[in-house]
Amino acid sequence: MSGYAYRHVVGFEETNLVGNVYYANHIRWQGRAREMFVREFAPELLQELQQDLRIVTTRVGCDYFSELFAFDEVVIKMYAAAISQSRVSMHFDYFRSTAGGEELIAQGEQQVAFMRLQDARLSPIPVPEVLVKALRNYLYPG
Repeated sequence: MSGYAYRHVVGFEETNLVGNVYYANHIRWQGRAREMFVREFAPELLQELQQDLRIVTTRVGCDYFSELFAFDEVVIKMYAAAISQSRVSMHFDYFRSTAGGEELIAQGEQQVAFMRLQDARLSPIPVPEVLVKALRNYLYPG
């Protein structure tokens, strides 16, 4: 099964003095893939996110295998690795897209918790069902 694909072209602002992509951008792209997934498959959550629903990142990581540079096209494939009562763990594969195919350049993971803001306190809530249904189409095969 193929993961949810977020495509990105690296810009100069994402590189460091040496010319390669600054490592923290990989983490930023995980968040972007997650946001675009919600926008596409669970848009009804967007209004709740502007009110009292919170998606709190509880863990994040990335293993780097190869460098990226300005104007590299990157495909970040996101998978649901685990879904529990109030948390979702995701796996990310980062590929450099080339004329000859795709080269795996990094792998990452992220866990988020779903919370509701009530009386200035965050309380855990179940993962919204609309999101659970959408994520089931992108389960991590590994």
